[in-house]
Amino acid sequence: MNAMVDVHQNTGPAERRRIRTGAFTGPTSGLAPGNVQANLVVLPRDLAHDFLRFAQANPRPCPVLAVSDAGSPHFPSLGHDIDIRTDLPRYRVWRDGELVEEPTDVIHAWRGDLVGFAIGCSFSFEEALLADGIDVRHITRNCNVPMYRTNIPCVPAGVFSGPMVVSMRPMKPADAIRAVQITSRFPSVHGAPVHLGLPEAIGIADISKPDYGDAVPVEPGELPVFWACGVTPQAVIAQVKPEFCITHAPGMMLITDLRNTKLAVL
Repeated sequence: MNAMVDVHQNTGPAERRRIRTGAFTGPTSGLAPGNVQANLVVLPRDLAHDFLRFAQANPRPCPVLAVSDAGSPHFPSLGHDIDIRTDLPRYRVWRDGELVEEPTDVIHAWRGDLVGFAIGCSFSFEEALLADGIDVRHITRNCNVPMYRTNIPCVPAGVFSGPMVVSMRPMKPADAIRAVQITSRFPSVHGAPVHLGLPEAIGIADISKPDYGDAVPVEPGELPVFWACGVTPQAVIAQVKPEFCITHAPGMMLITDLRNTKLAVL
């Protein structure tokens, strides 16, 4: 699926230039307000069809925004100058399911048989939550969003199977209800939450110890609210153990030129 780009008042190219030159190397939440951000999965061509089937079978954690041609590091539909080898603050390189490197670019690891997938990211709907006056705790605290592996199984496809990963934002109950209404308008970037409250019910033993990202406090009277997360493919990769894969480092996304308003549904 290829989405149309709107470059009006677009800060995506400027932020990508900062990242490409190494001037910014942190989490991208809150950068380029209004722009869609994307998770990244890059796999050898012989696994790409199975992964696309897996993403289509699991649209909540893996909504596909774009797919590259084999060997091409570009997503033309998401930004004319995007180079997925350089335009994310940090990457993860995997071999046989093991994380072997976390570089700031992957030019050295690029191969002619690689296919890139841009997967929708929940950072994209945070703009709408903030506009409605809802506190987004990791933005307030200037840290990475907490993410957790769960006991929710993804639908298997081909060689790919594994658990869903979720991101968490603490909210007062009234804000949680409103967040459900707001984020359900953005199915291309994970949509509505998959779970509210009771983290142990989805296999999270300790909410203060996320598997990825940074812990944020859940204050008295608040609920932890969980959204399907585009880090899910990394949990799947660790289980399936493909011979080679590149992903984004959790929280460090590809900033596109696509505007969030283009993804909203009525």
